[in-house]
Amino acid sequence: MIRAILARAKPREAREDRGPGREFTRGHVGNAKVDSSTLVPEDMFRRVLSLERKRSARSGQRFVLILLHLGEVLQGERRDAVLASITKALVLATRETDLLGWYKNYGQIGVICTEIGSGGTNSILGTLDSRLGASLRRKLSVEQMNAIHLSFHVFPDDLNLENGGSPADKSLYPDLSPEGLSQKSSQAVKRSLDIVGSALALVLLSPVLIIIAVAIKLTSKGPILFKQKRLGQYGNRFTFLKFRSMYHQSDPKIHQNYVKQFISGKHDSGHPAARPGIFKIQDDPRVTPVGRFLRRTSLDELPQFLNVLTGEMSLVGPRPPIPYEIETYELWHLRRFLEVKPGLTGLWQVEGRSRTRFDDMVRLDLKYARTWSPWLDIKILLRTPTAVFRGDGAY
Repeated sequence: MIRAILARAKPREAREDRGPGREFTRGHVGNAKVDSSTLVPEDMFRRVLSLERKRSARSGQRFVLILLHLGEVLQGERRDAVLASITKALVLATRETDLLGWYKNYGQIGVICTEIGSGGTNSILGTLDSRLGASLRRKLSVEQMNAIHLSFHVFPDDLNLENGGSPADKSLYPDLSPEGLSQKSSQAVKRSLDIVGSALALVLLSPVLIIIAVAIKLTSKGPILFKQKRLGQYGNRFTFLKFRSMYHQSDPKIHQNYVKQFISGKHDSGHPAARPGIFKIQDDPRVTPVGRFLRRTSLDELPQFLNVLTGEMSLVGPRPPIPYEIETYELWHLRRFLEVKPGLTGLWQVEGRSRTRFDDMVRLDLKYARTWSPWLDIKILLRTPTAVFRGDGAY
């Protein structure tokens, strides 16, 4: 796949200069010309990195992204010669199946080492560090080596988020950061829509919020708001807000077991409160009478406008997962919260809501991440009230 993309990206004359049968990347340099043109352009490198992540998530094969932080080594009149030496050193130290390119133009060179095998991570990274370091030292001066820094980033990274692990390594997701003017403008529009929409909703719905708060307080003991740790983009934790719809100090294991069965596709026959294709538990004994109404009308979700206002969520996006959910996730499921900020509503809410199997729900989330635009957000927001009033799948 990578070779096919690169073949389309490189002009004919550049491909022909390599000679018959010569690969784009290395192994044996021989008399081949090695210079800065050997490096894949930044936009293409990031596209290939994105595709490699998706391939790895499906196959389970790990890869390593190596970043060569150049510092000020390319400043001065001999910049081209120094860059050619660095490129040749990298070519000599990597395999034909590895890919060299600009991670950040004239700032960072990236190397994608695919299918690194099942050996110990520390051992593999140590070997790569030793091999690259030795090759660079043969081509560069001591001063140049001191200006360069190597970093290693393994995908899939060991998130371990259900046990309080670190968020995802953002270095593996450069394609998700807006670079061009149009991308930055679109992101600015989305954030502006989030701020204006959430602030306006909180003001207009303030009488409803007060009535709900009073009803909860008068009918059951416990706090008005239910607070729960959820995972935002890249796995960053935040406090998720809802109106409390359950009796205070209810046992969370009922939901944990149900969700894990639902994700694994075993809930239809294994849970007494489940029906085929239903995402939420029906007739949950932990839910109060007021809470049942709030859930049916989705009014329990209104405090999440505060999460949107603070930037932890967006108006539109995938629902933020609970940390214990991802224990049952397959690798490709992780993309639903790694690649886009979570939202109050989304494609699965307006197209399937709670009557969608988990894999289909994830596919809708990934479709949203892939096709996102401000106009798509607006269309989803306009369709959300109909889905809420219809109440299909809300329990």
